[in-house]
Amino acid sequence: MVDYAMDIHKSLYHTADVPQDMVERRVEVVARLKALEDAAAPLVSFLQNPNAVQELRADKQYNLQMLNDRYQIGPDQIEALYQYAKFQFECGNYSGAADYLYQYRALCSNSERSLSALWGKLAAEILMQNWDIALEELNRLKEIIDSKSFSSPLNQVQSRIWLMHWSLFIFFNHDNGRTQIIDLFNQDKYLNAIQTSAPHLLRYLATAFIVNKRRRPQFKEFIKVIQQDQCSYKDPITEFLACVYVNYEFDGAQKKMKECEEVILNDPFLGKRVEEGNFSTVLLKDEFLENARLFIFETYCRIHQRIDMGVLFEKLNLNYEEGERWIVNLIRNSKLDAKIDSETGTVVMEPNRLNVYEQLIDHTKALKGRTYKLVSQLLEHAQAQPAR
Repeated sequence: MVDYAMDIHKSLYHTADVPQDMVERRVEVVARLKALEDAAAPLVSFLQNPNAVQELRADKQYNLQMLNDRYQIGPDQIEALYQYAKFQFECGNYSGAADYLYQYRALCSNSERSLSALWGKLAAEILMQNWDIALEELNRLKEIIDSKSFSSPLNQVQSRIWLMHWSLFIFFNHDNGRTQIIDLFNQDKYLNAIQTSAPHLLRYLATAFIVNKRRRPQFKEFIKVIQQDQCSYKDPITEFLACVYVNYEFDGAQKKMKECEEVILNDPFLGKRVEEGNFSTVLLKDEFLENARLFIFETYCRIHQRIDMGVLFEKLNLNYEEGERWIVNLIRNSKLDAKIDSETGTVVMEPNRLNVYEQLIDHTKALKGRTYKLVSQLLEHAQAQPAR
């Protein structure tokens, strides 16, 4: 990295000379690298020997004893491997750092040090854009963080928040990321952490729900979260959902759509560009806007009995034949109880057949499960508190 900084300095100032402090820093880095290489050399040499590695077993204590007895490799050399891997990461050798950290975790008996190495390996895989492997490491970290043996409830919440922030790099680059982010962020413990300490993450969960059509049952619960947090956090994307599903302000929703477009284009995760020949496009933007329009239309249909198709087609910039086909497909896919009146040129919504008692049962059927979860969380919190 010092060499890289020197190259940038030469390029900026059009000179072959570099500041003396850079030269001195490079000497320090090279000396540190040489010292770490020498300290970790016995263990690195062992790990590069396939026949020797076969002697390792799943039992870490056996491995430590075997390494000490047969190869004179002790805790100092194992610790040196960690420091060497960390230094490789700082030098920009992410592939080497990931390999050494993986090998270190197989030998390390210190749980905190092993956790630190796992964070380092996740960072290295993200920087190398190995999204499948990074997702595996993310899930390993999640299992450790969610375990009851984790250090303390406060550290657990903080670690969940860090995990969700790091996961954004993976979820908005992985093929299945839009589903995975809902699976992680929408879990009760993680959603509680978002609401209490990182409400800005609601933007990404809201976006994932909007572009993902298979999560409607969970989406209804998420709208309640948006409604609860309207006073504490506002974002064009969450405000759009509030306009459509909480306040039923359709004019406001259309205005928020324009703001959402700006947010997506300027967000480092949502605004990822894809190069197509001489052009670049933000795929998520078009998909978001299309689904947002559908959300507005579906909700509008559910609270109005008759809709003029001519006005609607004019807004959608469609001719009558195309518009009618679009309406038919939308009604079918959205499971709207509606029909098209060709004579009057309107969409007629059928009255809701659910009586008040059925609606009450539908709204309260999950109350028992939510109450059980709340009581369980209170008990866990009480048990985690030190006795006085």
